[in-house]
Amino acid sequence: MPGFDTSVPHSARVYDYWLGGKDNFAADRAAGDEALEAYPDLVLAVRANRAFLARAVRFLAAESGVRQFLDIGTGIPTAGNTHQVAQAAAPESRIVYVDNDPVVLAHARALLTSTPQGACAYVDADLRNPDALLAAAAGTLDFAAPVAVLLLSVLHLVTEDADTLVGQLVGRCAPGSFLVISHPASDIDAGQAAEATRRLNRAGVAPAALRDREQVASLFAGLELVPPGLVRVPEWRPGSELEAASPGALWAGVARKP
Repeated sequence: MPGFDTSVPHSARVYDYWLGGKDNFAADRAAGDEALEAYPDLVLAVRANRAFLARAVRFLAAESGVRQFLDIGTGIPTAGNTHQVAQAAAPESRIVYVDNDPVVLAHARALLTSTPQGACAYVDADLRNPDALLAAAAGTLDFAAPVAVLLLSVLHLVTEDADTLVGQLVGRCAPGSFLVISHPASDIDAGQAAEATRRLNRAGVAPAALRDREQVASLFAGLELVPPGLVRVPEWRPGSELEAASPGALWAGVARKP
């Protein structure tokens, strides 16, 4: 694997560690533990984000008729991947995963198990190069028809011009498409979140930029947020009051392109 260095922590592998996965290395675990010392509820927030993914995809596939999904920054495969949730509701769903980490690439075969009626593909691409990303995804997805673009806990790695980048991605999608975003917040548990981020940055994980609710809302410019709007990640259509009350220092929303 060219460019693969296990001594440098990577966001996808640290995230895998927090989720209880096994596809991480000592540097990832050390960085993850340092962040947890500063913000112990971070593990609960990460798991709440994963649960949001399932609820949002189920809503799109089962209630909104979406049959195409572009999951950018997917991370290492775990339970309840996008294609599993979408194809459980609509077996003909087509899914493209995008990431740029060698460990994710090595596990791509775990993502490529589609129903016979649908399709599932993996693109090794960088979010910061949307033209190349979309061109590769077009081998599986038809951008003349609605697509759900999923950007879950990845835009904080885009420290500048995130609005422009999201606009480029959504701009290439047909009317009736959806945008799903979750984003680590700078205005929820602010002190702990900032310190955890500082420690991750110091450990060598890609620089991250937390954003407040207003900044995350701007990422949905020109789109129609579906109820309940932009809320803390466990508060987006939760399964119970207990789930809604769980820690989750991320803003989350789903919006439709008119």
